[in-house]
Amino acid sequence: MKTFDLIVIGSGPGGQRAAIQAAKFGKKVALIEKEPVFGGACIHTGTLPSKALRESIYNVFTFRLGSTELTRRAVRQQVTMQELTARKENVVSNENDIISAQIRSNGISVYHGTGSFASKNQLNVLTSEGGETVVEGKFFVIATGSRPVRPSQIPFDDETVCDSDSILNIKKTPESLTVIGGGVIGCEYASMFAALGVNVHLVDKKNDILPFIDQEITEVLKKTLIEQGCRLHLGDEFVKISKLPDGQIETTLMSGKKVVSSTLLYAMGRNAMTGPLNLSAAGLTADTRGQIAVDKNYLTATPNIYAVGDVIGFPSLASSSFEQGRLAACHAFNIPHDEFPAQFPYGIFTIPEISSLGKSEETLIAENIEYQIGRAEYRETARGQIIADSVGLLKICFCPKTTEIYGIHIIGNSASELVHLGQMVMTLGGDMRTLVKNIFNYPTLAEAYKIAAFNGLNKVVRPQNTPT
Repeated sequence: MKTFDLIVIGSGPGGQRAAIQAAKFGKKVALIEKEPVFGGACIHTGTLPSKALRESIYNVFTFRLGSTELTRRAVRQQVTMQELTARKENVVSNENDIISAQIRSNGISVYHGTGSFASKNQLNVLTSEGGETVVEGKFFVIATGSRPVRPSQIPFDDETVCDSDSILNIKKTPESLTVIGGGVIGCEYASMFAALGVNVHLVDKKNDILPFIDQEITEVLKKTLIEQGCRLHLGDEFVKISKLPDGQIETTLMSGKKVVSSTLLYAMGRNAMTGPLNLSAAGLTADTRGQIAVDKNYLTATPNIYAVGDVIGFPSLASSSFEQGRLAACHAFNIPHDEFPAQFPYGIFTIPEISSLGKSEETLIAENIEYQIGRAEYRETARGQIIADSVGLLKICFCPKTTEIYGIHIIGNSASELVHLGQMVMTLGGDMRTLVKNIFNYPTLAEAYKIAAFNGLNKVVRPQNTPT
């Protein structure tokens, strides 16, 4: 039996970062991965391939906007799914090669197979070749990720009725699409296919989409979706999904409406993949979603076992999982480290893109915090005019007395990149005046920060003292 300082189960963002960080400390590390490739759902069925597909669709969308001949219908008919997914395949392959090289260069032992606990210190590994081996570890990190929820009453066939994994592998562009779920995944795919010219219906039982995002931002997204031909069925939910004789998919809503489309995407959450782990043998339990409870250091109820990423629930972001894995490894081996930051950005890759950091206007109101708003529309910047982004908006919530920045909310081209500039200002203790005092390249979208800062400060500073 081989013994390791750390055994990591799962090679997604949290797992790979935990394994590499421990190896950098000189620890003996084993990585258990059930698939023949590394990266987990993030690289192969989730974050990376969906964003690569989104980039291809976005390029087609922006090209259509500049053409007088390409209508929505023409785009849908002329661009094939094979063409759109070609980039996805290359990106996934290249990223897997990078991860493999990192694992090899750090001397991490790899076992391709499914792990299950025999005790809190031993793991049985059923290898992909059918053999079985036992490994022993001083510490463990569970990073097995998640998979889409697939209720038994939904007639999945992974071609006309799909989840967020199988939608990436459909053979042809849908004539029409019904999306069940107005969360991040549902909104991303609804906006992508709407931009491609597909007739989209988005259904969610909530009265709004993306409820954790600043409402002014989501209003811009909803308006854009509608302009792109997407029908929103909010405050309604499906009661039945069935296949019609002609192959179409009929969705019956609680309101009595019937929505018929060629394809349906069910995007109502994900469940953690902890079932095969035999958690009870390690003194652990999971909730109904398969998730494991942890403390602020990602330590479970069993003092030598950590859990990170989707298996612990919120925020379930690739970016946060990377950091959780690193911090778990640091804590296990008593390496000095910072805690997970209180504020971190969200990137939502809809068309248009959204990114958010800190408190929303609705949160400030709920917490009875005095605030003011600085806004800049992309069209106020020369760069916004150049790229023809007519909907882009950068919104800053700040304290009218101290000008401390409470939150940054962006919708538009490169939102997930732009938010980091504001993130650094907030992290380093800057405020609205910091944005005014600095010079930004021209023409850039980053200039929107200065415009928003002027806009906000002009509302709270007396005219004779207003920055100019």
